Amino acid sequence: MTLIELSHPVIEGMTTYPGIPGPVLGVHLSREASRDLYAEGTEFFIGTITMAANTGTYLDSPNHRFPDGADLSGLPLEKLANLDGVVVDGTDLPDDLDVAGKAVLFHTGWDTHWGTEAYFTGHPSITGETAAALVARGAVLVGIDSLNIDATPPKGDRPAHTTLLAAGIPIVEHLTNLGALPPAGFRFHAAPPLVVGMGTFPVRAYAVL
Repeated sequence: MTLIELSHPVIEGMTTYPGIPGPVLGVHLSREASRDLYAEGTEFFIGTITMAANTGTYLDSPNHRFPDGADLSGLPLEKLANLDGVVVDGTDLPDDLDVAGKAVLFHTGWDTHWGTEAYFTGHPSITGETAAALVARGAVLVGIDSLNIDATPPKGDRPAHTTLLAAGIPIVEHLTNLGALPPAGFRFHAAPPLVVGMGTFPVRAYAVL
């Protein structure tokens, strides 16, 4: 068994998407302060983090787009973990690719720009027609190693988000290292915590070969 990391690390101050603030790390209980609370030689650290839900590699639930859609707590594990996975090179879905019941991951190579200004403009995305084909052919999760699964012009209508999330299909954006995966024959995992009322959240996405 081989585990393949598919997530970007979350680093204080990082920019995931222009205009979204970076995470801020803090301290709730320092090791020094904890020494007064425990027996001699015993100490603990409890940190804090303040961040937007769209930080790092994250998952979109239907609630991200639709107020009555399932939030993070409403997504069953069957849509998030131990999914049969396939990789699509580029953003065009092959007509003969079986995606029924699968996590479909679009490998564009855009993650090579992560951490640079180039990552934020001209990024690859899928079309509304491709999203509709994924729904019709039974995909259960869709991911991409790019800034956004949709093109991001000002005031854009985001057809891929709309189509996929309306069908209850979670989306994972800002994946990385998809080039380390085979075209098929792996299991994909990207489960967020069960946060009630939240539509998006970072995930530790990974594959099992």
